[in-house]
Amino acid sequence: MSSLPAPRPQPRRRPPRARRRALGAGAAALLLSLTGVAAAPAAAPAAASAAAQDSVRQDSVRQASGQPGLVQGDVDPALAARLDAAITAAMKKAGMPGVTVGLWTAGRGDYVKSFGLADTKSGTPMKTDLYTRIGSVTKTFTVTAVLQLVDEGRVRLDDPISQYVDGVPGGAGITVRQLASMRSGLYNYTEDKKFLDALRADPQREYTPQQLLDFAFAHPANFPPGTAWEYSNTNTILLGLLIEQMSGQPLDGYLRHHVLDPLKLTDTALPSADRFPEPHAQGYTNFTPDGSVTTATGWNPSWAWAAGGITSTLEDLHTWAPALAEGRLLSPATQAQRLRMRPVGAPGVSYGLGILQINGWLGHNGELPGYETIAAHLPQEKATRVVLVNSDADDGNSYSTLIGKAVTEIATPAHVWELPAPPQVGENH
Repeated sequence: MSSLPAPRPQPRRRPPRARRRALGAGAAALLLSLTGVAAAPAAAPAAASAAAQDSVRQDSVRQASGQPGLVQGDVDPALAARLDAAITAAMKKAGMPGVTVGLWTAGRGDYVKSFGLADTKSGTPMKTDLYTRIGSVTKTFTVTAVLQLVDEGRVRLDDPISQYVDGVPGGAGITVRQLASMRSGLYNYTEDKKFLDALRADPQREYTPQQLLDFAFAHPANFPPGTAWEYSNTNTILLGLLIEQMSGQPLDGYLRHHVLDPLKLTDTALPSADRFPEPHAQGYTNFTPDGSVTTATGWNPSWAWAAGGITSTLEDLHTWAPALAEGRLLSPATQAQRLRMRPVGAPGVSYGLGILQINGWLGHNGELPGYETIAAHLPQEKATRVVLVNSDADDGNSYSTLIGKAVTEIATPAHVWELPAPPQVGENH
């Protein structure tokens, strides 16, 4: 491979008190390239698959005995039985180790339940109260913080990013709006081969935002700003730097005080380095040099920071999804800007400002080594859905999407959550 271009100018640095080491936010193989890093296809471990199936067969026993984490809500028993069957069938077919699903629908009751294993080695069952890494669902928090700055008059959506962050190639022609809507044209650093090789070789490495941008800026833009849609983690890294520059605070602190605390999301955080609150499930991935399956639970997710490093819980995401869709932290005018959805090239799918729309569902999905997540709200039916899976070791068919589709085909058949699998390009999407 040819050598990288000479180093580019550094982005404008935050005030000294706001400088910090990058925190993790990665995204692995999301459909439609919604996160950018794809795990090399490999079958899920036989032990995990068998353990998951065995756990599924014992669900009714555990539930009857009050097993923690296997919690059935007050949804109609017939509907619950259909959901149980669909989820267990999808798990068995795909070989998922563990899954947690929450479905809350006004007037129809709640369905909250865990299936399978949180740890295939010990046989510990999946539970509904575990912490998890949420991958690119993080983008919804980061962009919300940007939009709060818009409401305060400190940032304008149609200003160029060069007004806030130095050193962005073509930054004078790339707006904040284009970054938030995935229309900047900037190369996605999580598709850079050197980056992927380095991450596979040393998943404990700590990355700074600038190092991530260096991978991206070593490549020319993929298209002129505003002329196409293409998912790029580079966009959200720049928005994280914008927040730090304009607020004078580290991103984690700003999110805590301005996004998380107002909604009492006490179990959600952007932790430093590889910190992961307990209890949590083990996360299984095949994003390894040889494609073998391993645990990624303690990997350092600093390789994507503002794009996917947040940890959260089922209940906090239950609160967050409708707050996001309804714009509870934004003015009505700014929320209207956020929800100006534009097509991305797949039927029923569109993207606004850090928010995804799939057949009426508003929210986001997220994947990074070991974990997959969906957090979404359906305003038409006042329904909220959260899906948590402790593996991304799939064959290109996202586990979370398989579960999301299985649930919505039954619970909201007019609004099915479905994303087509993207074509493979080498080892990443």
